[in-house]
Amino acid sequence: MPRKQNPSRGKKERYIQPSMLLSLYGGPTYGYEVIRTIHQFGFLEGSAPPGMIYRHLRQLEEDGLVSSEWDTEGAGPAKRIYRLTPDGEEMLVQWIEYMAGQARNLSDFIETYRRMRSDRSGSNE
Repeated sequence: MPRKQNPSRGKKERYIQPSMLLSLYGGPTYGYEVIRTIHQFGFLEGSAPPGMIYRHLRQLEEDGLVSSEWDTEGAGPAKRIYRLTPDGEEMLVQWIEYMAGQARNLSDFIETYRRMRSDRSGSNE
C-alpha cells in the first residue's frame, strides 16, 4: 500500500516572492517588517528565517524589482528601507494574474470532486 502523504506539504515557498512584493506594495518598509507581514499570507509555516528573507530581498533588488537605501534617521543603527520598483509592481500584477488562474482551477477541481462524490452517493442508494 502506498504511503500516505500530507497534501499540505508542497512548495509553498514558491509564493515567497509575491508575498514579499505584496508586502512592499503597501509602501516602503524595513526587512523585519517584510518578515512580519508575509506570515499573514499563509504560505510559510512557522517563522521565516531572516537570513532567507534578506537573501530574497537582495535577489529582488538585483533583479530590479526592489530598491533599497539606508535610513540613518532616528536613534540606533542605520537600517535598510526597501521599496517596490515599477518593474516590481509589474511582476506583482503577473503573480496576481497567475494566482487568480490557479485559484479558479482549484475551485473548479474541488467543485468537480464534490459533484462526482454527490453523484456517487446518489447511485449507492
